[in-house]
Amino acid sequence: MDRIDDAAVLIPDVFAVHARSHPDREAVVCGPVRRNWGDFNRNIQRVADALAARAIGPGQQVAVLMGNAVEMLEIVFGIVRAGACVVPLSGLLTGEQLAGLIADSDSVMLFASPDFRARLGAGRDSCPQLQADGCIAVGGDEEAGWTPFDLFLATADAQGGAACLAVCHPGLPFNIIYSSGTTGLPKGIVQSHRARTHWAFSNAIELGFSETSRALTTTALYSNGTWLMMLPVLFVGGTCVVMPAFEPREFLATLQRERITHTFMVPAQCLMVLGVPDLDAFDRSSLQSLLCAGSPLRRDTKRELLSRFGNILTELYGFSEGFGSMLKPHQHAERFDSVGRPVLGFEACILDDAGRVLPPGEVGEIAGHGAGMMSGYHRRPEATAALIWRDARGRSFIRSGDVGCMDARGFLTLLDRKKDMIISGGFNVFPADIEAVVGQHPEVLDVTVIGIPHDKWGETALALVIARPGAAGDAAALQDWANQRLARHQRVARVEFRDGFPRNALGKVLKRLLREPYWAGAGRVL
Repeated sequence: MDRIDDAAVLIPDVFAVHARSHPDREAVVCGPVRRNWGDFNRNIQRVADALAARAIGPGQQVAVLMGNAVEMLEIVFGIVRAGACVVPLSGLLTGEQLAGLIADSDSVMLFASPDFRARLGAGRDSCPQLQADGCIAVGGDEEAGWTPFDLFLATADAQGGAACLAVCHPGLPFNIIYSSGTTGLPKGIVQSHRARTHWAFSNAIELGFSETSRALTTTALYSNGTWLMMLPVLFVGGTCVVMPAFEPREFLATLQRERITHTFMVPAQCLMVLGVPDLDAFDRSSLQSLLCAGSPLRRDTKRELLSRFGNILTELYGFSEGFGSMLKPHQHAERFDSVGRPVLGFEACILDDAGRVLPPGEVGEIAGHGAGMMSGYHRRPEATAALIWRDARGRSFIRSGDVGCMDARGFLTLLDRKKDMIISGGFNVFPADIEAVVGQHPEVLDVTVIGIPHDKWGETALALVIARPGAAGDAAALQDWANQRLARHQRVARVEFRDGFPRNALGKVLKRLLREPYWAGAGRVL
């Protein structure tokens, strides 16, 4: 008997509808390139058709090694429309690391821009699963062993207009995003079409996107956090404006020039924008929503953002494995120090070390459940299993590794990463609490706190500081100032000045790298 399909909302199909409905509306802008929905969708389809001509589709991975460009998005969504799984890789990695992730992801093809091709170099030879003609050069001069992008697309044109008709379904892998590994091989986070559709519509609803929205992305397109802007605005048929690279004055100029309604920055970018001397000379009247994520905002930075940009700030806490919470503009007054309540479609609970659910107000590990959860880590079933906690209904929650508490109304307060917590003399010391105090000093631009070895207390707090331009740089005076304002068990053993901190693609400080020199030979797992 015939029956109606179990229909699902899938992003490639939604994009095709937008192209039919309003082909002349701008879809993507990056630098001088402006692509309307009609052309954007046609280019996505050409990539999908060319992949189908090579028998690339469901069950296969395709890597993308490119910087911010309209063409990158067309390739990413062309891969997805073909039914394959896209693997966007970080521009912060070395050639050896890139080759390792191409191999780890089982990618059978890769697209790369000139800078990535130069960095990858001979590392490509250590990826035997790549098809013989599966390396596609996007831009730049011709190179041996690389098929020019135009020639790749010509294979689709040679099919006489036969379109790729890959059948996607909600459980099919959409992408593999690699976590921010600091040593060894990062883990590949597999996200399905269902998870990505949830990501798109939940954030579109929570942040108020519509087809007239113009969203500005400020971070790398390969980063999962960037998709907080990119995916929802394209999902609703709006316009995504992509910064080729972030620069604070150009950010403000782009807000003004493009009449941006929504944007996303990480805390480090917020500090740079707030430091622009003539910030108030730029017209920001079109901006309706400023989202900040990647790492917690210091309280003083949050107050300044609210003061300078108005009450349009949304702060997001989450992890790529699949959970998010938001503190909305109208909630700052009553829950300023929290990271809000779970995003639409998510639930959270707080667990003790034995896996028991803690009551409101108790401190433990944050765990989340919802439609945006990952399918698992690619080829790492043990690592996937280690994250799972099941509730009384048998539902799988993902452990975050973050320490926090939740009140009776569902507001989460994030205290710190479990691995970053300092245990000094038997007391739990949360670096974020110390950072909030040190960051208030007028000569401090940015600060991060780590635990270092101590003969008596086991470990103690070290404050690493980036000073504001022209600051005196007196470490002893800053230490004394901070310790007068900290509880006895929180006091910092010393202050050290740095020119910068190692960060991931979303600006999150990689504390493991900062701790390593102090703990070398100490036997502690960092």
